[in-house]
Amino acid sequence: MGERITEYRNGDYVFDVIDAGPVDGTPIVLLHGFPQRATAWDLVTPLLHQHGYRTLAPDLRGYSPRARPGRRRDYALGLLIGDVLALFDAIGDGPVHLVGHDWGAMLAWGVAAQHPDRVATLTTLSVPHPAAYRRAMLRGQVLRSWYMALFQLPRIPESFLTKSFESPKARARIGLPPEYADRLHSDIVAYGALTGALNWYRAMPFWSPTDMRTGKITVPTTHLWSDRDFALSRVGAQRTGRWVQAPYEFRIITGANHWLPETRPAEVADAILDRVGC
Repeated sequence: MGERITEYRNGDYVFDVIDAGPVDGTPIVLLHGFPQRATAWDLVTPLLHQHGYRTLAPDLRGYSPRARPGRRRDYALGLLIGDVLALFDAIGDGPVHLVGHDWGAMLAWGVAAQHPDRVATLTTLSVPHPAAYRRAMLRGQVLRSWYMALFQLPRIPESFLTKSFESPKARARIGLPPEYADRLHSDIVAYGALTGALNWYRAMPFWSPTDMRTGKITVPTTHLWSDRDFALSRVGAQRTGRWVQAPYEFRIITGANHWLPETRPAEVADAILDRVGC
């Protein structure tokens, strides 16, 4: 540690990073969700810096301009995990505190399950442990996840989401603060990241058996869920603790929707600080 990381490489791909806070502080890596970028954490990270932590938020595969492969199979979970491990390598100096929201949470679960020696603590937002999520599909979660099938189709999702991001009324329905909703078109569509972002869904048929069976988590973990989340049900959130064999806390953020980093940054930061400070 000691130098800022504005980008890092994994094979042929280069990833952009927002590295902020005390450069000699204990690092916390934050993984964004869909359809977001590293800037999704902009309201959370200053609250972590106040306590002496350094934060590193990458634009993930499909979002970083120099890391946008064209094939669906190049977005399989195992490859995404490799991208995170490459960032850990660039940071150096032992296990890293890991945070993820939405797809970033799914990715963080995979990293912690497959490489517990690389993760000091885990904080996940919205998306439960994958095994809990699969079981929740039998209890109504499938009705909330209809869009995942839509997003795996060719071309249609790009057209649908582009029109949605261009429509003020559609953006208002998303539930993001206006300044974030207004940036969806510029940060995702105009930035050229939409197809790469959707390829995370399209790559799901290419997940390996190991990726499909995320194992028990053996690092200290906190899971946050919001009771007005339109995409994730209570069932998966409540069952997540069954797959954690380490100190664990489940927090419900009441009155909040899916977009926790942007709408409830103080509560997100508090949960992260409580976990990493244990």
